[in-house]
Amino acid sequence: MKLKKLHIMNKIALALIVLVMAACSAKTASNKAEKEEELKTYKKELSDLKKKIAKLEEELVDDSGIGAVGVVITPIEYQLYEHFVDVTGKVEADKNILVSPEAAGKIIAIDVKEGDRVKKGQVLARLNTEMIERSLDEIKINLQLASTTFDRQANLWNQNIGSEMEYLQAKSQKESLEQKLEGLQAQLDMAHLRAPINGVVDDIIQRQGEMAGPQMPFARLVNIDQVYVSADISEMYLQKVKAGDKVQLDFPVLNTTMDAKVYRTSSVIDADSRTFSVRINLNNASGDIKPNMLTVLKLRTFAAENAIVVPSILVKKDFTGEFVFIASEKEGKMVAKKQYITSGIKDNNNTLVTDGLNVADKLITRGYAQVVDGSVISF
Repeated sequence: MKLKKLHIMNKIALALIVLVMAACSAKTASNKAEKEEELKTYKKELSDLKKKIAKLEEELVDDSGIGAVGVVITPIEYQLYEHFVDVTGKVEADKNILVSPEAAGKIIAIDVKEGDRVKKGQVLARLNTEMIERSLDEIKINLQLASTTFDRQANLWNQNIGSEMEYLQAKSQKESLEQKLEGLQAQLDMAHLRAPINGVVDDIIQRQGEMAGPQMPFARLVNIDQVYVSADISEMYLQKVKAGDKVQLDFPVLNTTMDAKVYRTSSVIDADSRTFSVRINLNNASGDIKPNMLTVLKLRTFAAENAIVVPSILVKKDFTGEFVFIASEKEGKMVAKKQYITSGIKDNNNTLVTDGLNVADKLITRGYAQVVDGSVISF
């Protein structure tokens, strides 16, 4: 019996909790609806007040213009409109290479130091060639004997003395030693590490006495007379940025800007970043621009010759759309008129207007915050 009563009491408690939660939810929804209705009322009252203010201002203005809102107007004219996109690029050099010897050996001499300017073919370092030189001396001695033997066999063969086999063996021995000599001389030359380009020795990585080899960088050579800037641009500008387009480069570290042209755009879009790369070649005779330096590229993505452009700060928006204030004559007085417009691209604090304004319209550029539609103005 007691268990039954306890069960009934639990059901009653659960029902009460559900009712309380429902009441709270209904109250919250009711409060939100009330606030929305209250906001609509305030907005309507504000709109009515603006209209009343404009009407009173118009009534207070006498023939001398006292009471009119002072503004500055600017007649609208056609102008060139350009849209730019800024991206960060990096300076790189094609002739920025690590130099390694073609042969393995111990470094016995380094003929340059860091910062030296070198020419293509100039010797940078020399490796130990003692073993090669010994082999070279041995080959030269053997070649001398083989050459003498061949000359004698050739004389005998020309006199039809001796066998053809002896002549051919002497000839083969001589030619084989000549080829070995050429190979050793090539190895000897490879023991001299030479500069593959004109440039500056930027860094000597190895030191005298260390072992060098084809897989071990010896030094870094850099030629920055010609450099280039590479940058990644969003694929949305793929049809707007092309080879030959003008670009402005800003180097913040150097506090310098320069004009250049896009040399090429990549043929592939990066699957991860959804960007394509551009390259701009630069002459750098002064050497001020260094590899890996950052620069800001200003690329033009749109241009219109005869465009109507207004400062973006003048463009306002209400429930109907975007608008600006222009000066218009009404009943012999100059009043502010709310002119709705259709805007296009916005850039550099300017807005391209595609519809709604005409040349010679008088745009209110100062005092626009103090007027409403119909306000009497003076300028």
